[in-house]
Amino acid sequence: MHEQLWFTEILNRVFGPAVLWVLQRLHVHVKEGYPPIPNSAAMEILVCLVLIILFFAVRARLSVDKPGGLQHTFELVHGFIEQQSLEIIGPHSEAYTPFLVTLALFILFCNLIGVIPGFESPTALPIVPLGCAIVAFCYYQAQGFKHAGVKYLAHFAGPMPLLAPLMIPIEIISHLARVLSLTIRLFANMFAGDMVTLVFFSLVPIGIPILFLGLHLGVSFLQTYIFVLLTTVYLAGAVAEEH
Repeated sequence: MHEQLWFTEILNRVFGPAVLWVLQRLHVHVKEGYPPIPNSAAMEILVCLVLIILFFAVRARLSVDKPGGLQHTFELVHGFIEQQSLEIIGPHSEAYTPFLVTLALFILFCNLIGVIPGFESPTALPIVPLGCAIVAFCYYQAQGFKHAGVKYLAHFAGPMPLLAPLMIPIEIISHLARVLSLTIRLFANMFAGDMVTLVFFSLVPIGIPILFLGLHLGVSFLQTYIFVLLTTVYLAGAVAEEH
């Protein structure tokens, strides 16, 4: 049995019986000795709570004349992603910015929370990056249908009708491979970063691990950027105008 974090233990004490009851009604089996709420889910819940508190704090202190540091930070993130979306998607990209910003902040905080003692990065487990990849996949597919209607299916047939029988299975496999690519890239990098940092902290607890901790921070930001960038590219392909 994997050791529970203190926050996970609190959630299982308070909500564990209710969650277990729901899982039993859904015929979801929980292994003997394992809590109904794992560490990864607990960390995701904690990240969501932190983000909600930050959002309320920014909303309560919004000011045009005297914006605070927190407002400047969120405006910087929003502006960066909005500009990137404008360059990749085009003039109608503003509608997708809220989703992309939310996705970026969630993944970034999930990556960084493992730096704090007593917590771990949920993105270092495959189930969380897979969930983010599925959400991104469903979102850009839904936006493609919303933008073009049934004509969106023509994206899968390719430019030449004669090649449609060949292109359709290739395109379907390609789109499904995007989920796998997003998942493995984020999971592998975060897992490797956590393991390297943990090993050096156990071998040399002073000095040298700080370098790898800085590297872990850099990887956290970089992998967040890559995940959001690829999602934006996939979204641009789904809502692209045919010429």
